[in-house]
Amino acid sequence: MTPHQVQAFRAAGAHSHALCADIGGSFIKFGRALAAGTVERVDEVPTPAQDWDALVTALSQLAARWNGPGAALPLAISTTGLFDHRTGTVTAANIPAFAGHDVVSELTAALGRPVLIANDADTFALAEANIGIGQGHDVVFCAILGTGVGGALVVDGHMVRGFRGVTGEWGHGPITQTMLTLESGETLTLPRFACGCGQAGCTDTIGGARGLERLHLHLHGTSGTSHQILDDWEAGNAQAARTVEVYLALLSEPLAFAVNITGASVVPVGGGLAARSKLIGALDRAVRPKTLNVFSEPLVRPGQFLDNGGLVGLSVLVHQNLAE
Repeated sequence: MTPHQVQAFRAAGAHSHALCADIGGSFIKFGRALAAGTVERVDEVPTPAQDWDALVTALSQLAARWNGPGAALPLAISTTGLFDHRTGTVTAANIPAFAGHDVVSELTAALGRPVLIANDADTFALAEANIGIGQGHDVVFCAILGTGVGGALVVDGHMVRGFRGVTGEWGHGPITQTMLTLESGETLTLPRFACGCGQAGCTDTIGGARGLERLHLHLHGTSGTSHQILDDWEAGNAQAARTVEVYLALLSEPLAFAVNITGASVVPVGGGLAARSKLIGALDRAVRPKTLNVFSEPLVRPGQFLDNGGLVGLSVLVHQNLAE
């Protein structure tokens, strides 16, 4: 936000709560921030992902419905995609309605209330660092393992906002191995899979749910959903076990590198795969031998706020903006 927008946001929220909207590609989760880390989730509506005017209308109706009496409450938004705080723009492949809009300024004008925006990985990281499993840690690196791979960095309780919204994006960059030796001694030659960012060999191509499925298809010539593969792995299926072994070997290296680069002492995991506790435990055991620091306790752990991290993180962000 600009200094003027920050001042307006603080003024609007100085004696009241704020409204929070977690905008995903399918649904908008809506809530009221009662305090830092405390959110009352009050509504959920489909996301008009293709239509800017419809998206503005949906947010306007939600804000009007839940504002309550008195002055217009500020609205804090968590969204998928990259948010550039300098221009107010959001680049999100699954919400094309944002394209070409100064989202902060246009929503502020249309809704008649101050608007604050952050990336959903950042808000999840804020929740985990301040209220969740990262509480008490100076540096928290959050790994998102959903459809693809994302990340965020929080230092001393505050998110690190990089150039054009890029921070902690360990999912991109051509770094995955093409020659891999498994514990059994088997050596594999793997391709650099094409990534949606335009590069090849990104961690995103093998690390999320679609990446796990891609590896399984490449290794065995059979397709299956990520959860089917993991269910089979947990049941002792040999093909699924080999897929997961390759997956862990490939993913643990860039994650260990991210830990070394950031100096993090805990890695909360969010996204759909974070709910697979056996997988995250196995990933932790694969990562820790590869880090410079020696961690005797689990380093990579499922996050505490897998369902509502966006809203909880927004409540922290609102508190920080009002307090500073």
